[in-house]
Amino acid sequence: MMESNMQGAFVIEVSKRIKLKRIEKRLTLQELANKSGVSKGLISQIENGRSIPSLPVMFSIIQSLDTALSDFFVGLELNEPMVIIERAGDYDSFEKENATGFYYKRMLTRTLSASTVDFVLLDLHPNSHREQVSTDAFEYKYVLSGKVDYLINGENYALQKGDSLFFDGRLTHVPKNNTSEICSMLIVYFFDQKL
Repeated sequence: MMESNMQGAFVIEVSKRIKLKRIEKRLTLQELANKSGVSKGLISQIENGRSIPSLPVMFSIIQSLDTALSDFFVGLELNEPMVIIERAGDYDSFEKENATGFYYKRMLTRTLSASTVDFVLLDLHPNSHREQVSTDAFEYKYVLSGKVDYLINGENYALQKGDSLFFDGRLTHVPKNNTSEICSMLIVYFFDQKL
């Protein structure tokens, strides 16, 4: 599987883009850290390609740069398609003040300006079939139950309960349920006029 190679190419490009946007916005590392809730040291490591940000951390930083997600990724040259996998154990856990027993996991942060967002629940039955498609949207998938194989641009990504996937829907894709149980997914489409 090319997941690690794709991740490496993606991280290098995103690291450069974060640093350029931060400098363009005339923010210090500390100012960006304060706005995003991410430590100054981690932002420095991300900008220098020494640390791979989790999906929630990356989106928090991008949002703190007052940049729409679609604008941030425009023109980003990758050797591989943009596909981000977030495993169930990697979500950013946090609690809010003055609350007991509320345990949150941040899976995705997105600036919604100039975008239409569509939330969908999909029950994918065993042996279901559909041809590969593409959409004019960024797509976020979260597996609520079961397992699914996601074929994206010729590459297969195996996901199970709690895993999530984010990718540019213009890449050809199709989910396949190769198990004997229904796979349920939360799907969020981010439609943008610039796509």
